[in-house]
Amino acid sequence: MRQIVIFPNKTLRVKTPEIVKVEEKLLEEIESLKEVLNLAENGAGLAATQIGIGKRFFGMFVEGKRKIKVFVNPKITKTVGEKVIPMMKFENGNQETFLEGCMSFPDMFGEVKRFLKIEVEWDEIENKKLIHKKESLEGLPAIVWQHESEHLDGILFVDHIKEEDGKFYLWKDKEKVRMDVNEVLGKEKIV
Repeated sequence: MRQIVIFPNKTLRVKTPEIVKVEEKLLEEIESLKEVLNLAENGAGLAATQIGIGKRFFGMFVEGKRKIKVFVNPKITKTVGEKVIPMMKFENGNQETFLEGCMSFPDMFGEVKRFLKIEVEWDEIENKKLIHKKESLEGLPAIVWQHESEHLDGILFVDHIKEEDGKFYLWKDKEKVRMDVNEVLGKEKIV
């Protein structure tokens, strides 16, 4: 089984080419991605580059955590509203900042501004053919889509945190410890 690629592995910075043909190897790689995502404790989605595959697809849980859907050649065609730091609202009325994480950055989370509503297009594989699809996404699915599709262009959530001067944390011994995102990004230059 494939393993999740951990930053600062250079594979995470690959801009993947569009997929134009469905081959048996691609179908096997998609199954590998689904297997890794299914076994992940904390994942909502996983890009091909995160398991060392330089192809343009990602998988994401839909319908809660019951089903993984694979998106080939994903594109955001429209954004609605401004980018904001998402908030989580609880039944008791409380709310707190949504901290985005990434399986390629174990135990690290941060504030990332995202669009909360997007329109998207992608290809889906049906009978070994690419079939074009469109959909509108809101909330968590929109956030996950943005995160995973950016992986396919070599853009990482820490890049946004640095650019936006967002808060960045390491979970250490069940506590959230504030970190400087530049400490993490600095490891990329060493490798």
